[in-house]
Amino acid sequence: MSDTPAPPQPSHRLRIDTAALAANWRALDALSGGASAGAAIKAECYGLGIDACLPALRDAGARQFYVAHWSEVAAALRHVGPDQIAVLHGPMNSADVDYACATGVVPVINSLDQARRWSDGGGGVCHLMIDTGINRLGVAADQLSNSAISALDVNILMSHLASADEDSPMNVRQLTAFRECLTAVPHRLASLANSAGIGLGADYAFDCTRPGLALYGGVPRGDMAGTIQQVAHIEAAIIQTRRLNPGDAVGYNGEFTATKPMRVGTVSLGYADGFLRARGPGALVNCGDHKLPLLGKVSMDMVVADLSDAPTVGEGNWVQVPFNLPDAARQSTVSQYELLTVMGGRLRG
Repeated sequence: MSDTPAPPQPSHRLRIDTAALAANWRALDALSGGASAGAAIKAECYGLGIDACLPALRDAGARQFYVAHWSEVAAALRHVGPDQIAVLHGPMNSADVDYACATGVVPVINSLDQARRWSDGGGGVCHLMIDTGINRLGVAADQLSNSAISALDVNILMSHLASADEDSPMNVRQLTAFRECLTAVPHRLASLANSAGIGLGADYAFDCTRPGLALYGGVPRGDMAGTIQQVAHIEAAIIQTRRLNPGDAVGYNGEFTATKPMRVGTVSLGYADGFLRARGPGALVNCGDHKLPLLGKVSMDMVVADLSDAPTVGEGNWVQVPFNLPDAARQSTVSQYELLTVMGGRLRG
C-alpha cells in the first residue's frame, strides 16, 4: 500500500452543466422536426471531455455519434455501442479498415479510394459523404455512378453545409445539389444539417441531423440564441495578491503600467488552459458581485486581475470566468468553435 497522499485539488476547475447539455440536445432534436438529432463528439466533445458529456447526450436520447479520428473511437466505446459511432475521416489505410471491422464502428467514406479500400478489406455498412460545395472531404457528385460507390452498403448519405451560420445563397445551392444526389446512391438515411443547419428549417433536416457546437453552448445563428444554454463554467483561484505603485508594469512586455497605487491578484488560469491571449484585452473575471478587469498579457498559467474595487477579495478566493460563448467570441474575436476546442486537458482534470 502506498503512503503517497492523493494529489491536492487544482486551483482551477471546469464544471460541465450536464442538465444544460441534455436540454440543448433535446431542443436541437425538437428543432430537427421529423429528423432525429445525433451528436458530434469529436475533439473530446469540443473540448469539454467525452466522459463527462457523452453519457449525458446518450441518456438524453442521442443515438448516433460522430468522431473525426480513429484515435477517438476507444473513448466513445466506453459509453455507446460501436454501430452508433461514425468516423468522419474514413479509412485512410488498411489498418483503419481492420480496426473498423474488428470494433464494428462505421466509417464515413469520402473518396473513391476509400470506397475501394473499404470494400476490398471486407467492410460492410458505411456512411458516404458527398461534397456539395465546401471542398474539404467527400465524393464529387459526378463520381456517384462509379462502381466503387455502387458496391457500398450505405446507411447514411451525408453532406456538410459551408455557410449555414449565414443567410447565404450557398445554403440553397448545397441543398439543391444534395437533393439531386439522393437518387444516385441507394441509402437508408440522409443527413445534411449541422448545428447551424438545423436553424435553417425543415428543408435541411432530412432524416438525421448532426449538431456539434450548439450542444456545448455555442450559438451558431442569432435566431437560436434563446434556445441554447451555457454548458461550460470555468472558475479559478486567486493565488497571490500584491500592491502596485505608479509606474509598475504587469506581466510580459509590460503592456499594462499602473498610473496610481493599485491592488492586484494573480489568477491561476492561462493560455495552457485555453484562456488565450486574445481574451485578455478588455476582459474581466467575476468574484461574487465584483467585476475584476484583467491587466496585461495572459501568461501560460496565470493572468492578473485588478482588485482595486474589491477590497475583500484576496488569495484563496475563486473567480468566475465569463464563458457565454457568443459574448466571449465578440470580446476576443476568436470563434466559438476555437474557444471550446482549445481548452487545455488539465482544466478538464
